[in-house]
Amino acid sequence: MVEFALVIPIFFTLLVGVIEFSLALNAVLAVNFASRDATLIASEAGNSVGADCAILRTVQDRVDAPAEDDRIIDVKIFRANTVGTPVPVGSPAQNTYARGGSMVCPLPGDATATTAFHLVGSEGYPEISRCNTLAGCGGGRTLDHIGVEIRYSYSWHTPLSYVVGLSGSGYTIDKSNAMRMEPIL
Repeated sequence: MVEFALVIPIFFTLLVGVIEFSLALNAVLAVNFASRDATLIASEAGNSVGADCAILRTVQDRVDAPAEDDRIIDVKIFRANTVGTPVPVGSPAQNTYARGGSMVCPLPGDATATTAFHLVGSEGYPEISRCNTLAGCGGGRTLDHIGVEIRYSYSWHTPLSYVVGLSGSGYTIDKSNAMRMEPIL
């Protein structure tokens, strides 16, 4: 009985730790995969009208259980260089969409869809300004690389944070991917 009383708290803490780690890893992977898939959609959509809506719908669809899509803080769509850094660094050449509100998006065939995002500020990287032409877009500008960054608020699901003294209610997951635009000949 004494041995059981000494071992059960350690066993319980390890079990809860494995559960919390699994949920956190799932959230990290879901956000990373959503960013990758949204970047692929962005590179294929190019400068077409409704490209940002397609990107946001992809993000919303790819973050699913046990991760929660309503925990997405914001999504940034930006022009990137070949290594995925925003171009120019620190400029407003990006579109930031925060979670909340609603945005009506055009779909092919005159249909519409609604996403649970809204544009923050003004468009710094308008859809029509994206370069997806193989010959370039003038002024020495070649094909754009486009990036999608997702910030996600992960909150603790188990009482592990109280047991081991973790501070706060969770942490922020920040994942981004960038890809070259698919060229139009």
